[in-house]
Amino acid sequence: MKDTMQAAVYHGPNDIRIEEVPVPQIGQDEILVKVLNVNICGTDLRILHGHHRKYPEGTVRIPGHEMAGKVVKVGEELRKYQIGDHVFVAPNMGDGDSRETISGNNNLDPNYRAIGINLDGAFAEYMRVPAEAVRQGNVMHISPDEDPAVAALIEPLACVVRGQNAVNVHSGDIVVVMGAGPIGVMHMVLAKARGAGRVLVSEPSEFRRNQALELGADDAVDPINENLSSIVQEISEGRGANVIIVAAPSKNAQESALKITAIGGRINFFGGLPKEDSFIRFDSNIVHYKELLVTGTTACSTYDCLQAADLIRSGQIDLGKLVTKRFPLSEIKQAFTAAEDGTNLRVSLIP
Repeated sequence: MKDTMQAAVYHGPNDIRIEEVPVPQIGQDEILVKVLNVNICGTDLRILHGHHRKYPEGTVRIPGHEMAGKVVKVGEELRKYQIGDHVFVAPNMGDGDSRETISGNNNLDPNYRAIGINLDGAFAEYMRVPAEAVRQGNVMHISPDEDPAVAALIEPLACVVRGQNAVNVHSGDIVVVMGAGPIGVMHMVLAKARGAGRVLVSEPSEFRRNQALELGADDAVDPINENLSSIVQEISEGRGANVIIVAAPSKNAQESALKITAIGGRINFFGGLPKEDSFIRFDSNIVHYKELLVTGTTACSTYDCLQAADLIRSGQIDLGKLVTKRFPLSEIKQAFTAAEDGTNLRVSLIP
């Protein structure tokens, strides 16, 4: 193996450079993974533009956290992993003795560490898997026959699983997903797999509405030019939706969710709002008199990733159509442009 590798290195807002950097060295309880595919998600876009709190001014780091690869070096103390194993690596690690990590919520640990967030990540030919990630079960075997770009989607699917577990999407539910970007589409696909009776997508973009319908949505509504509330009332015979998932960073969507939910309904605020404009008008009487459950979820735990990996491995979820463009790592600027153009669900990089 050569001593250097190609990597995309963040140097500041809108300044990611392809550089030749040293191949990471690993310790006796660590793993070196050759990155086969690493996908670009909304978090990476925030990092690119300098809007991520873990990338303060002066940060120089390799991003990339949604990845799958092949083990090329194993620390001498490890026995579970072998050179040549194909793996997915969950990015989040918590303090080993924190309440959050012990309870299976390492993503909520105040002192969490994450690959591609506050540790060097997968926008590179090779990636070091830290010892704590190995110990906490973040490295999961996948089939060599599985498309690594699809396997990398275990991470965002895990975030979606976490959101739907919080509102217990189940058989017969009428589910409204607000936003038909890649995460909204995953919510739609998962809700169908969990037995939802009808899944309606609310999305202003005509292109994304049509895309959602092609991928299995039962209905797609333009919330700007159509009356979403009336359509939900008609579909539900006047009851409202059992579950609302707000998968877009929209104050209007969060506020309107309360009004179209059935008595005893459940709401998940999946998409966070911009920190400088995060307050909404919230009619607590609607929550009170309808006995609504309003939840929020963020990121994913390693256990969420295990559940998502099982869904993909079992064939219950097919996310193959979500990877819509692929680029070599050297064309990362073009890849970021494609990821932001509103037509692609997932753009994947091949180092």
